Amino acid sequence: MEMTLQVTIDCADPRRMVAFWAEALGYVPEPPPGGHRTWRDYWAATGVPAEELPEGAGDTPESVVDPTGRGPRIWFQQVPEPKVTKNRVHLDLKVGGGRTVDLKLRTERVDAVVDRVVRAGATILRTMDEPAMDYYAVVLGDPEGNEFCVV
Repeated sequence: MEMTLQVTIDCADPRRMVAFWAEALGYVPEPPPGGHRTWRDYWAATGVPAEELPEGAGDTPESVVDPTGRGPRIWFQQVPEPKVTKNRVHLDLKVGGGRTVDLKLRTERVDAVVDRVVRAGATILRTMDEPAMDYYAVVLGDPEGNEFCVV
């Protein structure tokens, strides 16, 4: 049996999340399969009843994919309830190069990505700057407050 991995993130506004995470990860919005104009059209063609689809669902892409095919698909599932507590799972954007790279260079790499994702809509929550431990990372919130790290 073949298995693939999809990361699903509950959210209020899939369109906003697709735009943010495509920019943050270098992913692209996932086009609908099989020549369908929209995901909603695709779902209708596969038998999903219209009453199971919220207003606007599938009219624009609700998932992002790695254009290289290496990373997992990320689907932004619209849910009615807001986020209320800390994530139990989060994404790490590993850009520093690891401990074999000089801390100053790792910090510059992390800060460059942090600047880019903040311009795209992220909020810095805290910086973990531990020179004595040879460690640097920044914890951020995406546009809906889901935590992620740039390391």
